[in-house]
Amino acid sequence: MKVLSPLASIALAQGTLCAAQGYTNESEVPYYGRSPAVYPSPVGDGATSSIWESAYQRAKALVSRLTDEEKSNLTRGFDGQCVGNTGAIPRLSIPSLCFSDAPDGVRGQEFVSAFPAGIHVAATWDRSLIYRYGHALGQEYQGKGINVALGPVAGPLGRLARGGRNWEGLGADPYLAGGGMGAITKGIQDAGVIASAKHWLLNEEEWRRNPGDMGESLSSNADDRTIHELYVFPFMDALREGVGSVMCSYQRLNHSYGCQNSKLLNGILKTELGFEGFVVSDWAAQHSGVASANAGLDVVMPDGGFWGRNLTDAVANGSVSSERLDDMATRVLATWFYTGQDDGYPAPGVYSESEKHDPIDVQADHATLIREIGSAGTVLVKNVNNALPFTNATRYLSVYGYDATVSAAPWANPSRYGGGYEVNFGWTTFNGTLITGGGSGGSTPPYVVSPFQALQERASKNKGILRWDFYSENPTPAYVNSDACLVFINAYASEAFDRTSLTDEFSDNLVRNVAANCTNTIVVIHSTGIRTVDAWIDHPNVTAVLFAGLPGQESGHSLVDILYGDVSPSGRLPFTVAKNESDYGNLLNSTVSFDAFPEVNFTEGLYIDYRAFDRDDIEPRFEFGFGLSYTTFEYSDLAITATGNSTSPLVDANIAIVQGGHPQLWDVLFEVTCSITNTGDVSSSEVAQLYVSIPDAPVRQLRGFERVPLAPGETKQISFPLTRRDLSIWDVVDQQWRLQAATYTASVGASSRILHLNGTIRIE
Repeated sequence: MKVLSPLASIALAQGTLCAAQGYTNESEVPYYGRSPAVYPSPVGDGATSSIWESAYQRAKALVSRLTDEEKSNLTRGFDGQCVGNTGAIPRLSIPSLCFSDAPDGVRGQEFVSAFPAGIHVAATWDRSLIYRYGHALGQEYQGKGINVALGPVAGPLGRLARGGRNWEGLGADPYLAGGGMGAITKGIQDAGVIASAKHWLLNEEEWRRNPGDMGESLSSNADDRTIHELYVFPFMDALREGVGSVMCSYQRLNHSYGCQNSKLLNGILKTELGFEGFVVSDWAAQHSGVASANAGLDVVMPDGGFWGRNLTDAVANGSVSSERLDDMATRVLATWFYTGQDDGYPAPGVYSESEKHDPIDVQADHATLIREIGSAGTVLVKNVNNALPFTNATRYLSVYGYDATVSAAPWANPSRYGGGYEVNFGWTTFNGTLITGGGSGGSTPPYVVSPFQALQERASKNKGILRWDFYSENPTPAYVNSDACLVFINAYASEAFDRTSLTDEFSDNLVRNVAANCTNTIVVIHSTGIRTVDAWIDHPNVTAVLFAGLPGQESGHSLVDILYGDVSPSGRLPFTVAKNESDYGNLLNSTVSFDAFPEVNFTEGLYIDYRAFDRDDIEPRFEFGFGLSYTTFEYSDLAITATGNSTSPLVDANIAIVQGGHPQLWDVLFEVTCSITNTGDVSSSEVAQLYVSIPDAPVRQLRGFERVPLAPGETKQISFPLTRRDLSIWDVVDQQWRLQAATYTASVGASSRILHLNGTIRIE
């Protein structure tokens, strides 16, 4: 009788993991469900770049002058002016560092901007625009004297269709999310602010994310390859751009809490990926003292947690080494020096709304950028008989739906702006147009331009007419003379709970009732993520549908720019919209368990979102990467050129790791080029997408994207660089990224299922 190893027993118990992911033996499922120990915590040295090296030299010199109590003060949070505050050391002019939310704007403050949410920015598929977004965010944080901005977000990635915080992230694909993570990180830190990439790692649902009366928090159990190729992947881009902080997450991961998981912190983040900055806990996510220190946590928030005096005692008795404490303090100070915050950085200008103060205005002209991103991230998914854009003859509009206007009182909590539509225990709550999601990731708008306000501005300019009914489920009378009927609905989500549905009966009924009486019904959806539409999408009177995302404070202007053709839509879906919620299978709902030690097994491995739909041959309603335009495009002249860089299976082990991983992972091995022509009569941008078929992996994976502005008749050549990382899989035996000797298919097109050009790459 064969006795199974513990790892094999775990794999079998989790339900055919090997078969689900194509693994052939138990050695390919290392530590699934159990997180191995990796000690000691690596000591940062600044070897990544001359800037980091200089920062480390200065930090180490300063730390050598500190007492253990002072070092400990740098590693813990204190109550104070900001959401999080580290300890100060006045005798050496080391200030308290100010930490603040959110990833789409400074939360809870006056005279700050409400930027589009991460999921909306991802829908632009435009790295340069995303960089400008990150830089504007950084400028506002810097102007308020905030040292650490808690973002960007790639955790959650979007494993679950109903995940409550998916909207904070950058789409359900690691390459798309990685492009956004890198661009936002660079933008924030170019403004002199420390970015904190979050949440590391596998923070994919809200149910029981923290321990409580029922027991411990949820354990997200995933295998080594899935962890690297899906969930670590986007963080690598932020690390490559020099991110100064990484926030560890609430959940347990393979049964070890995220902020004391030595494999994830010491092993992957600080060793494999050479992280030079500091790891900060999510708020109240520290659940041990000595264990979290030795596992690689550097700063605990929001208060002392298990540290403070306890940490200095642990160093004194040898439970935590003095080298570990020195490294914690050094990492904090090195990051402070790295971003230049020691040289004239503003003092915190963060205030509570209940105290009298002189507010600091940091808005600049960011409203213009917000409006541009709002339009660029709006996705047109249906447009029958050129219902859009409106023409000069479109002067009589009827406007319906709770999402068209601003709520009368969305400020139940002054620091938590509320919008959207909810049904709670049978009571319907109309909170107005949705521009951000709920929880700590939400923004605080200085104002909100609602769709109705912007439509009134345009109607006034055009000497048009509007009729409206915001709250009726079956609006009457029907204004049969209307040129078009606009129906505004939304789908809300928030931190602290997951969604219970991807649709709602009230909104579906509203659309059907309007369409029954209006032959030109246009539906606008502001949503925190996936919103199914099959209850009405095929109604003959529904002529156009727009996924308008979470566009921030200039929401109405961004939308009206699209409706009237001032801007041609170019947004693309950063997730898959199914025909039926059941099409998402096991990736629909969060895991509701009342066990003392709840867990969820990521047995789907690499197959989430469009990868799962491709594998299972399920036809989506709107596929990942899909979006329409007011013009047409033609693709041609595909060419694939080898750069001459090494295509050896593994990287050179003699080359030192830097932040972001082995330097050769970023070597460009092939250039894929093609030409795109605007064959219509409207200036617009096309989002060209490159998908690669990698052996022993999903049938296609996004590996390039470019938003290309084109005038009518104009042709441009674009290039997609393919790096070693882009073409590799994670080898769980060698514990390295492996390039396979095989034939790869490269396809370029307008979505994950509209692929116009195909070519092959051969690696010997």
